[in-house]
Amino acid sequence: MQSPEIKIFPDRAALTRDAARRFVACAREAIDARGRFAVALSGGTTPRDLYALLATPEFAAQVDWSRVHVFFGDERAVPPDHADSNFKMVHDVLLARVPLPAPNIQRIRAELAADDAAREYENTLRKFFTQEGNPGNEGNTCPRFDLILLGLGADGHTASLFPRTRVLREPSRWVAAERIEKLNANRITLTTPVINAARNIIWLVAGADKAAIVRAVLRGEYRPDDLPAQLIAPRDARVVWLMDRDAASELGHG
Repeated sequence: MQSPEIKIFPDRAALTRDAARRFVACAREAIDARGRFAVALSGGTTPRDLYALLATPEFAAQVDWSRVHVFFGDERAVPPDHADSNFKMVHDVLLARVPLPAPNIQRIRAELAADDAAREYENTLRKFFTQEGNPGNEGNTCPRFDLILLGLGADGHTASLFPRTRVLREPSRWVAAERIEKLNANRITLTTPVINAARNIIWLVAGADKAAIVRAVLRGEYRPDDLPAQLIAPRDARVVWLMDRDAASELGHG
């Protein structure tokens, strides 16, 4: 495992522009190498800023959207038109504003029972990553996304991998459902092995309220049951943490 790259920006706007440039570079690299770009998107306010920027003419024109395939890293167990839906946020801010073919959008059907939604989405991934003409996954037991975007919760969760939940130790499923008792809600999420199989992982973290958890995850004791973000440790991926100055304020110089 390589140490992640850490980039610190003066503000959220600068972070977002760098993330957009990296998104475009990953897309171009994947399309050149494999003819398509498979990306798993995240919910949250910082990713939302990125999606809004990608939808602007400046950045939208730099991506061959006909070859982009959009997936989701996790989803809340709500219908797609619900205000809490990750899909709705991404659709309204990005997907409806760029020339992305509808068949290239693979949402989690979270209006189903959570376990059913997880099984169906895993089948969707298996079909996409094993079909003829979609190279790039040979020899891997998990799908290899070209890029996965991740955020960091104040409790150390990422995607819907929450502290002290069963899904953290899921060894074989690609997608799993979990009941998050403290939220009184069900979630559907990509599992740790799938995230760790990605070619590129970009963390997007902003705000002073994230400073303590950033320090704990990156500089603290290894406690993955309490800090699930520490489980994201791929052996063969480019991993970069993009943070604003506030989020990185407790990292020090070590």
